[in-house]
Amino acid sequence: MFDRLIGKYLLEQNLLNKVQLSQIYHLQETNRAKLGVIAVSEKLMTIAQAEQVNALQASMDKRFGDIAIEKGYLSETQVNRLLELQGNEYLAFVQALVDTNVLTLEQVHSAEAEYQRLHGFTETDMAALKSGDVERIVPLFVDSDNPIYRNMFAMGIKNMYRLVDSHVYIGKAYKVRSLKDEVMGYQKFHGDQKATVAISGKYEDVQKMAVAYTKEEFIETREDALDAICELINCINGLYATAQSHNDRKIELEPPEFKVSFSEANCDEIWVMPVYICQGEVRYLIAISENMRIS
Repeated sequence: MFDRLIGKYLLEQNLLNKVQLSQIYHLQETNRAKLGVIAVSEKLMTIAQAEQVNALQASMDKRFGDIAIEKGYLSETQVNRLLELQGNEYLAFVQALVDTNVLTLEQVHSAEAEYQRLHGFTETDMAALKSGDVERIVPLFVDSDNPIYRNMFAMGIKNMYRLVDSHVYIGKAYKVRSLKDEVMGYQKFHGDQKATVAISGKYEDVQKMAVAYTKEEFIETREDALDAICELINCINGLYATAQSHNDRKIELEPPEFKVSFSEANCDEIWVMPVYICQGEVRYLIAISENMRIS
């Protein structure tokens, strides 16, 4: 997810253009990050140390990790950890940036630092972002003291990642009393916890999401698209209810419903998370209340 978040930031800062970013994402799909890039990103080595080891590799028949251990830059345990991280999406993204000479490693680290400062993230937050663990990332974008909101958003985005689009990314959640959108699918549940969950947005973006979820090439009507979105919401809420049942909390799901033309949600408190998915943008709405009115 962080590869998409930082990619958007680099575009906004004019550090690369859309064509370059598309090429980077394509290369990222086939690349694995080199140990030097990972070691610097994890702050286990300096850029100068990594460059020295890379230079030594040109004249020595040894692996990066073996040389780094000999030089005293890394321990064997650290090298093993770096090898585990080679499949990390963000590090593969950084590797693609460097390999194509779009940005230097110094420029990437400078952009990371500015992104961190801009969003007020801690070093621990940045480690979570780079980890690729959706359940650790999502709560960073929900400024609510109520853990239920953080848990519900994490459950939703994790399953959008799993079931719809592995390149989904999110924006900062915000609180409103009402929200109007072109189309909306929603579901209420009650029992030991009461809530309403909805996905809304422009029809063309919701349709793309529905196609990706159902794996059908075409979805022609608004009703079919919203019905698919309702199936997704029902799946997410069902998984959430199952997880809560392990804590002896019973949740009963009502049948999901949808509105196909300019619906409006109203409640005392609705948390809204922008979700960038399937090359579109939708909104993920959660109200911890049965009283959210949708018209």
